[in-house]
Amino acid sequence: MTALLLPERHPVRDFFVLDALDVAPRSDMATMAHPIFSLSPRPEMRTLRYSQGDTIVEIHPSSKGLASIFDKDILIYCISKLMYAKNRGETIGQVVRITTHDLLVATNRHTGGIVYERIENALDRLAGTRIKTNIKTGDETSTQNFGLIEWYDYNRKGSGFAERLRYLDIKLSDWLFRALQAAEVLPISREYFLLRRPLDRRVYEIARKQCGAQSTWRIAIEKLQARTGSKQARKHFAAHLRSLVQTNHLPDYTMTIESDQAVFWRRADRPARAASVTAAKAVDASVPRRVNVSQDAIDQLYDFAPGWDKYMLVAAYTEWAKDKDAARSEDARFNGWAKSYTKGKAAP
Repeated sequence: MTALLLPERHPVRDFFVLDALDVAPRSDMATMAHPIFSLSPRPEMRTLRYSQGDTIVEIHPSSKGLASIFDKDILIYCISKLMYAKNRGETIGQVVRITTHDLLVATNRHTGGIVYERIENALDRLAGTRIKTNIKTGDETSTQNFGLIEWYDYNRKGSGFAERLRYLDIKLSDWLFRALQAAEVLPISREYFLLRRPLDRRVYEIARKQCGAQSTWRIAIEKLQARTGSKQARKHFAAHLRSLVQTNHLPDYTMTIESDQAVFWRRADRPARAASVTAAKAVDASVPRRVNVSQDAIDQLYDFAPGWDKYMLVAAYTEWAKDKDAARSEDARFNGWAKSYTKGKAAP
């Protein structure tokens, strides 16, 4: 279960640590619809290319790699703060000032130690990743080359152990800010920040963008994979989708697979958080045995399978092991299988 959902680290708080209990996180529609962010848990240095109809996207990495789906949390927080102010009738600009602690709490992250350094690395990737696209935001369409943020100012006071963060200013790109001005944003579930697997986050935001308030939405599995930006082999991507069907842990939507299509169903009556987590832990009696691999075993993959998508390997192993008898140690069998599976092969 730990491989699917992160613990809820700050169960009692408002989204911005404000007096506004109804504030929901928001994401822009353009990056929800198109694969802008890397799904790799490690820095990715390759250039990504994607096209859909007349839309083209090229994403070029910075010296620290491509911006990841987890780096996007920073943009979601900035967008949410600006839209909250805009909806209150306040004038907004491209520069948003935040405190890192509030950002970490709002996006369900730890609040101490090395986390602040990681945020700075994420900001470098957001500023350094270059996007070339003709995706329309607002009422303008043009081929542009830009970073997701133009710059940031991580202002501190003091030095050494006495150093204290004063504020963090982030300037959003013109492209992204036009989307905010045109209100091309959607509220997303706070439970999005509990999703551990990068591909789960990507599948959720596609469903949120495309299904919306409709009762159901369907898409060919091949097209869904293209929209996610996943580079897995088709069979491993399909295995990942089947795991989502079994665990039913995506916020807001239930998913089924019909022939070669993924079908998303809006939850008519949103269950409580506890019920949602219980559903993620449960597997229907008609489904083959549940295969549990611990997070510690998954993290060991970095030692002998660097560059591989660790959750793709978990999905492939689950598909392989589901009809076999339970092992004395599922973790040991998983790591043995993964070593054999990846030996002598380049990461996809």
